[in-house]
Amino acid sequence: MIDPQAVPLSLYVHLPWCTRKCPYCDFNSHEGFTESLQQPYVEALLADLGSQKAWWRDRPIESIFIGGGTPSLFEGRWLGALLEGVSNRATLSRHVEITLESNPGSAESSRFAEYRAAGVNRLSIGVQSFDDRALNALGRIHSGDEARRALDMVAAAGFHRWNIDLMHGLPGQDAQSGASDLTEAVGRSAGHISWYQLTLERNTRFWSAPPVLPNESELESIQQAGEAILADAGLHQYEVSAFSREGQESRHNLNYWRFGDYIGLGAGAHGKISLPDGAIIRTQRTRAPADYLSVTTSSAPSPPQGVVISPEEKITEFAMNTLRLKSGVPLIHFRQTTGTAVDQLTAAAETAVSLGWLEAPGTGQFVTTPLGYQFLDSVIETFL
Repeated sequence: MIDPQAVPLSLYVHLPWCTRKCPYCDFNSHEGFTESLQQPYVEALLADLGSQKAWWRDRPIESIFIGGGTPSLFEGRWLGALLEGVSNRATLSRHVEITLESNPGSAESSRFAEYRAAGVNRLSIGVQSFDDRALNALGRIHSGDEARRALDMVAAAGFHRWNIDLMHGLPGQDAQSGASDLTEAVGRSAGHISWYQLTLERNTRFWSAPPVLPNESELESIQQAGEAILADAGLHQYEVSAFSREGQESRHNLNYWRFGDYIGLGAGAHGKISLPDGAIIRTQRTRAPADYLSVTTSSAPSPPQGVVISPEEKITEFAMNTLRLKSGVPLIHFRQTTGTAVDQLTAAAETAVSLGWLEAPGTGQFVTTPLGYQFLDSVIETFL
């Protein structure tokens, strides 16, 4: 059995439009945004939330993440209407973290004060690079100077918590240019940087027409130089691609990685909900924005279809999420979040333990060894 009240609950809201889709992006994002879409989409999101109430009842929402797409295409007044509607329909934690993804285009960055007034208390800025050549290669629509101005405006708007999204392993990048990018990000950071390698994903333009990327030796040099810069700046790695100072960790993402629950709202949004009978259900809304609006604006919208995950999937998904955390989680956390006996997890972990990749169960922690964290993909494969 699972006590849902003991499993933290978050809310993910997907705003699926972008000015232009980047060639490396495989997220559910679409061009063709118009201002006239804002009101009906916000109304659809709130109807969607109401349709799922039977699943989450009165559990408090600990964090809200508004992602995309480019959510900062929406005006502050409509994000304010969304957050007010959520607070009228659900109980928000007293210290709820509300994050908005934003791109540093000049038209959007001027809205930061509006977002602060609307209730957003954390931003995630998609800088990706400060180098204009790299930005052009990535198909980004902002320049390095626009990124710098946007970060200045974030601070001026009164934000104290923000993340800088930064990529490495970019076309034409070497250890020196990668270090320059990261050093600037550290200097403009509030204490949290998501730093991750560019990968070529299926169903993207880069997959069909790949750019020339740094070779393995260059990638290793960039990685080593970057890790040293982050460590020297006092930003500890607490997840695969997340580095922060103490207290600046993303509470929303921590809930994912600790196998918490989350409601998914918006076109293509996923959710995970624990039920009192021990079942865990996965949900997903239809991906096309027009279809989503059609479904959720009916007179009595139905909740998304819930698919119960199997006992084997509980083990796999728990491992895939929690082992991303460098500190792991207590073994007892498995029973608390899955309703399943801990010995089923330890039995599945035997191979990784024998290879020296996981700490022995006697430690009471479900966590990789330093060696295992270097080969995390291989560790995860032992649970598949």
